[in-house]
Amino acid sequence: MRQLITRFLAFALVAAISLTGCSNAGVSGQMTGEYKADTLTVIDNLRTAINVSPDDPDRDGVEVDARNIINDYFSFYRRDNAVDSLSSFATLRTALNGLAGHYSSYPNRPVPEKLKQRLEQEFKQVEAALKRGA
Repeated sequence: MRQLITRFLAFALVAAISLTGCSNAGVSGQMTGEYKADTLTVIDNLRTAINVSPDDPDRDGVEVDARNIINDYFSFYRRDNAVDSLSSFATLRTALNGLAGHYSSYPNRPVPEKLKQRLEQEFKQVEAALKRGA
């Protein structure tokens, strides 16, 4: 009887660990699963983040929020084969990588004007691609 209980507990533990690893528990709830709406939300939030004044006392909080939404977006859509081949996703991934790289390399500096212009251009390309359905 004791051996049966031990085997059952081992099986239950393995099942619990396996199911926990497959869940989306790491996503903070900002992504809804609707690709177009989530992408437009990310773009709106990042536009706000890159245009924050360097003197704004909330700049650090806005930067942290931008990093979090970038991580949430990548976590949610990175392995989705349905969106991985879309041009809007590839362009936004390029923009997000550029902004995340700036935040990692220069955490205390505002986003440079050249990077802002490039990001805005890529955001417009993504919006146009979403309108086309790509």
